[in-house]
Amino acid sequence: MAAPRALPGRPRPRPRRGYLALLFLLYLGTLALIVVWPSPVDRDSAHVLEAVLRRLQGIGAPGWIDYAFIENLANILLFIPFGLLGAAWLSEHRIWWAAVWGIAASCVVESAQAVLLPSRFATIYDVTANSLGAALGCLAIYAWRSRQRGSKGNSDS
Repeated sequence: MAAPRALPGRPRPRPRRGYLALLFLLYLGTLALIVVWPSPVDRDSAHVLEAVLRRLQGIGAPGWIDYAFIENLANILLFIPFGLLGAAWLSEHRIWWAAVWGIAASCVVESAQAVLLPSRFATIYDVTANSLGAALGCLAIYAWRSRQRGSKGNSDS
């Protein structure tokens, strides 16, 4: 099967957009499961994590690496794929919309948890960490595309 042809004056279509859309839908499904889980997802493992952190701090790990740090890091990591997949799917000029939608999704997630799930804890810190994750994902795609553009420009000379 031949590659899609570009129309005059238009960039060549990206055949990977369908795969990105599928991955994004799978990610959103996983995110939805985590969001609507009736109890905190770390409830059964929190004591193990706290014990590991105490041991690490006992052998010299900095005190700021604590449960709250790990929880914030997990929220950042949870939303990086949102920014990565969304930005990769979008055109170069709309890449930052993935960060905006990630921030909006984070607000919806935390609002839903606050209203619908009494055993979950919705905080502005979670919104901030989730938003940072989405923005970092977008930034990674932006940097990658910029580097690709730079490589193509250097090879033309």
